[in-house]
Amino acid sequence: MSLISPQCRPLLIGSLPIADHSEATELIFEYTPEFPLWPQLPMYQEEGMIRQYVAGFPSIGECDGKLFVDGTDADFDAEVLSFYEEYLMITEGGGPLEGSRFELTEKYAKGFFTFMEAAEKRAGSFLSLKGQTTGPVTFCTGLVDQNNRAIFYDDQLRDIAIKLLGLKARWQTRKMAKLGGQPIMFFDEPGLAGLGTSAYITITQEDIVACLMEVFEGVKAEKGLTGVHVCANTEWPVLFDAKVDIVSFDAYSYFDRLVLYADKLVEFFARGGFLASGIVPTSPEFIEKETVDGLVAKWFEQTRQLVALGISEEVVYQQSFITPSCGTGAVSFAQAKRVLELTKGVSDKIRTSFS
Repeated sequence: MSLISPQCRPLLIGSLPIADHSEATELIFEYTPEFPLWPQLPMYQEEGMIRQYVAGFPSIGECDGKLFVDGTDADFDAEVLSFYEEYLMITEGGGPLEGSRFELTEKYAKGFFTFMEAAEKRAGSFLSLKGQTTGPVTFCTGLVDQNNRAIFYDDQLRDIAIKLLGLKARWQTRKMAKLGGQPIMFFDEPGLAGLGTSAYITITQEDIVACLMEVFEGVKAEKGLTGVHVCANTEWPVLFDAKVDIVSFDAYSYFDRLVLYADKLVEFFARGGFLASGIVPTSPEFIEKETVDGLVAKWFEQTRQLVALGISEEVVYQQSFITPSCGTGAVSFAQAKRVLELTKGVSDKIRTSFS
């Protein structure tokens, strides 16, 4: 059950092109004070999408800078057994999540710890805190075994990954909940953009739904809200079928694809789901040319299309966030700052029109 009402407030996707975690955190609180999130700084190798969450996975090796699961490691079976024992001790035996392999560490997620310290000082000033975890599809298609085969295609390794990611997300959610508000946990899934293509031909929609629903369990156990961010087009029904709370998408470029699923959208809003509308572009060629007024007009045009489906304008307003279309870790600092300004500006103008 949701305890929040976004009302088109601004929300960000995690990555920023900055070298200092404190500076990144201050920017986040400046532009999204009510729904801040912890920063991921991809200029640090440790904060890549796979590496940031792989700690705790059995028998991880590295070759030429690429991580892999070494199933030939003499200790592989023992490490797998140890993983499952620890997992079951926590999920079924009442063991502590704190101090386990499922915690984030400062080495790989310094932004989380910097952010939490800043949030504690601002307790009472925000509505919710947002965290993020690499989604199971992206993680399992990006991490390979010793034969360079994606671990998604190995039932045991995929199961380990889902359980690892699920408890890392649960740990974050629990920590954020202690500072107040209902936590939001996004699973970042750029890999879902490949769903339906020849590269993913053997991955079924049922597989995806099952993966997502399992990683959501830990977040829901801590009374958090789940979100999935996809920065391109995908088979959108998988997100609705997984009962995600927040669908985060590139509304600037792909709204016309999402709106094709009219029945799913109507049902989604009716059950209290939220759209994180990525109306602010993050591609360099569009960042400078767009304006607040132009993007606000685009949002209202998209809202009219949702109203035509039978969703009231007030419901769309109440159940939407305004976000960038993707993270800004790959653009210049000046461009990232412009994205932050546009996101806040669009949010402010829409909210004023409804006040």
